[in-house]
Amino acid sequence: MNVGHGFHATMTARPGQGGAVVDLLLHAPSLTHPDCVVFLVGRSATDHDTVHVTEGWTSAGAHSAFFATAEAQALVAVLQPLLAGESVYTDELPVGGKAAF
Repeated sequence: MNVGHGFHATMTARPGQGGAVVDLLLHAPSLTHPDCVVFLVGRSATDHDTVHVTEGWTSAGAHSAFFATAEAQALVAVLQPLLAGESVYTDELPVGGKAAF
């Protein structure tokens, strides 16, 4: 399946909340959504409160439609209080690679 829309987000968690942000993202409803092709969660090796997410979706419309759902809005409502500010988004279209966990 091709990625038509994607981004890389960097989030800064409130002090000591990086693990909670990672856990929440690793159980995000987008992981099981058929239009979500890539969803990778990582964190800084030196600052565990800096969390990175790379997402790839079939289209911008599919991504927007997903984030309009009650399930996605519930995730955002729990995530926001854990963050220390606005997330930084970078345009990115995942094209391939390897992930083994």
